Amino acid sequence: MRHNKKFNHLGRTASHRKAMLANMAVSLIMHKRITTTLAKAKELKKYAEPLITRSKEDTTNSRRVVFSYLQNKYAVTELFKVIAPKVADRPGGYTRIIKLGTRQGDAAPIAFIELVDFDENMAKAPKAVKKTRRSRKSSSSEAAEAPATEAVAETPAEEDKEA
Repeated sequence: MRHNKKFNHLGRTASHRKAMLANMAVSLIMHKRITTTLAKAKELKKYAEPLITRSKEDTTNSRRVVFSYLQNKYAVTELFKVIAPKVADRPGGYTRIIKLGTRQGDAAPIAFIELVDFDENMAKAPKAVKKTRRSRKSSSSEAAEAPATEAVAETPAEEDKEA
C-alpha cells in the first residue's frame, strides 16, 4: 500500500533527488529563472518556496537552516540580501511555472520556473482595466469626457488660424 506517499520521486533515489533539488534551487536563486521539465519544476516549487519564506527573517538560525538545504554560501547570501527584501511584503507564491511545450527528443513537457518579482517583462506590463458588461456608468462617463477633450483640442487650433 502507498498510503500518504504523495510527492513525486522523479525516478531517483532519495539522496539523488535531494541533491538534484538543492542544485536546482541554487540555480533558481542565482539565475532567477531556469528551464526544466514540468514535474521537476513542480517539485522545485515545493522545495524552494519554504526556503524563501524562511529567508524573510534574517537570523543566524534561518541562515543555517537554509544552508543545510542548499549547501552553497553564495546562494544563501543572494537569497537573504537580494531576494528576501523584494518578497518581504508577498504572503507566498514566490515562483511562477510557465509551460513551454514538449521536448524534441522524448516529448517530455518542458516549463520554466522563475521568481515572480524578478521578471522584468511581467513587471513592466500595464495592468488591464477590468471591464464588466453591466458597467453603464463607465461607458457614459467616457462618452461625456470625450467631447470635452475634443473641444479643448479644437480651441488652440482655432487660435493658430486667427494668428
